[in-house]
Amino acid sequence: MKDFPWFKKYPKVVAHEIPLYEYQNLVELFEDSCKRYKDQVAYENMGVKLTYDQLYKLSGDFAAYLQKDLGLKKGERIAIQMPNLLQFPVAFMGAIRAGLIVVNTNPLYTAREMEYQFKDAEISAIVIVANFCFNLEKVVAHNPIKHIIITQLGDMLGTLKGALVNFVVKKVKKMVPAYRVPQAHSFKEALQKGASLTLTKPDFALSDIAVLQYTGGTTGVSKGAQLSHANIIGHNSMIKQWFKPYMNVNRENVMVTAIPLYHIFALTVNGVLMFNTGVKNVLITNARDIKGFVKELKKHKFTILTGVNTLFNGLLNNPDFKDVDFSALHGAVGGGMAVQDAVADRWLEVTGKPLVEGYGLSETSPVLCCNPLDGTHRKGTIGLPMPNTEVAIFDDSGNQLPQGETGEICARGPQVMSGYWQKDNEGVFFPGGWFRTGDIGLMEADGFFKIVDRKKDMIKVSGFNVFPNEVENVIASFAKVKEVAAIGVPDPKSGEVIKIYVVKKDPTLTEQELKTYCHENLTNYKVPRHIVFRDDLPKSNVGKILRRVLKEEHMGIQSTQ
Repeated sequence: MKDFPWFKKYPKVVAHEIPLYEYQNLVELFEDSCKRYKDQVAYENMGVKLTYDQLYKLSGDFAAYLQKDLGLKKGERIAIQMPNLLQFPVAFMGAIRAGLIVVNTNPLYTAREMEYQFKDAEISAIVIVANFCFNLEKVVAHNPIKHIIITQLGDMLGTLKGALVNFVVKKVKKMVPAYRVPQAHSFKEALQKGASLTLTKPDFALSDIAVLQYTGGTTGVSKGAQLSHANIIGHNSMIKQWFKPYMNVNRENVMVTAIPLYHIFALTVNGVLMFNTGVKNVLITNARDIKGFVKELKKHKFTILTGVNTLFNGLLNNPDFKDVDFSALHGAVGGGMAVQDAVADRWLEVTGKPLVEGYGLSETSPVLCCNPLDGTHRKGTIGLPMPNTEVAIFDDSGNQLPQGETGEICARGPQVMSGYWQKDNEGVFFPGGWFRTGDIGLMEADGFFKIVDRKKDMIKVSGFNVFPNEVENVIASFAKVKEVAAIGVPDPKSGEVIKIYVVKKDPTLTEQELKTYCHENLTNYKVPRHIVFRDDLPKSNVGKILRRVLKEEHMGIQSTQ
C-alpha cells in the first residue's frame, strides 16, 4: 500500500500510518474532550443547547445511576432505542462510562425484530423513547429485561418547553400509542438519583467491547458486530486526519446530524469524532420532515453535512433549500448507499460545494474509504482508503487480485471488528485478517476504489442492508403463502426497493392483505414495495429458488438459468 502513487498525490488527506491510540479507552476521549471544550456547545436539538461540561455532568449522573442504583456490572449490555435527541449522547456516554456495552437499536423495529436483537445480545437494560414502548410491551412478555428506562421526546428541553413538547406529542399529535410496561424507570428520575451517587470508574482495556452494532453482515440474519474501544478510537484517529483540512480554524465548526445516531456512520463520525474535535453538533430528530429540516439548516452556518443519497435528493427537491447559507460549508459526505451522479451534480450546482461518497460497514466502525473534499474526488467511486487501512480485491479462493480486476472488496485495519457476537465467524475473514465485505469492486490505477456490484443478494434500501432471507422468512410464515422470493430492484428515490414474487397457498390472498402483514412484522424499509403473484418460481435442479432469474426477468433479460 505504501508504494501506491496516491499517497504522494494526496498527502493532506491520506497518510499511510498515523498514531492511532491517543486514548486508552473511550472514557479518556470523553474526559479530555469535555475538559478541552468545557464551555462550548456540544449538542443542540430543537433549539436547546448542551455544553461539553453539562454533558459530562449529566452522563456521569446517568453512569452512576446505572452502576450504583441499578447495579449493572462492567460488560453487561444496554440497548439504546431512540431518534436523535439530547438524551442519546447522555445515555451513550453514560453507559460507556459505567463500563457497559451499548447495543444500538432502531426505534422503528417491530416487536419481532426487537425481541430477536435483545435475546441475541442478552441485554440487561434498555433506554427507550415512550413512542415505541407499545412494541417493547410485547417483547418483555417473552424476554424479561431487568431494567427499562423510559424517556419522552421533550425530557431535556427544559421545564416549560419540554412539558409543552411532551403534551403536543402525546395528546395532540397522538404519537405515543398506549402501552403498559410495569416497573419501568423514568430517564429524568434516573438523572436525579444519579446526581447523588458517586461513579466508580471501571478498569478498561483497549480490547474491551464498547458497542454491539447489529447488521445483516455479509450473510444470514442480523448479527452484532463487536466494536472495541480500540476499533472506535483507532477509527477516530484516522477520520480525524481525513477531516482536519476541512475544519474552520478560526471560527465555530458546526456539524448537522440528520443520520440517526444509532447508525454506525452517525455514531462514530458525527458523534465521537465531532465531539472529540470541539464541533457543535446539531441533531435533527426527524429528517423525513424535509421542510422542517431545511428550516433548521437556515439557522446555522454549518461546516460539514453527512447523509445518504435519498436525504440529499430530498433536500434538493425542496424549493427553499436553495436559500440556505452555504458560505461556511466545505462539502457533504454521503455514505450507506451509492451517491448518484445526478444528485452530486445538482448538489454542486445548488450549494457550490462538493457532495462526495465514502464507504464502510458496521463491521468496520465504519469508514474504510472516502473521496477527498478538495476537488480531486471522483464521482462513481468510493474514494481512497483511510490512513492505516489496507483495502484490496480478492477472488473467492482468497487470492489477491491486481489493480483493475474485479473481485470481493476486503479490508484490514484497526477499525475492523474482531468478529460477530457469539456467532461462528468462519468465512468472515480471509487468512491474514482480511475482512470480507461482501461487496464486489475493483481498484483503479491511482488507488481509487469502485463498487461494481453486491455479493449474493443483499438489498440496499436508503442506506440500510436488507437480506432477502429475512423478508422471505417473515412472509413465508403467513398461512396463505406457499412460496416467496425477494429481490432488490432499482428505485430513483431509495436506490433500491424490495420486490417479492409470491405463490399463493390460499387463492383468496390479496396484495393488501399481504402488505398489512408485512407492515406488522417488518420495519418500514424492509416492507416490499412491489408484489407479484405467480403460479410457480424458478428453481435449480435441487429445488433452490433462483433469485437471479427473477432479477433478470425484471430487467427484461433473457435468462440462461
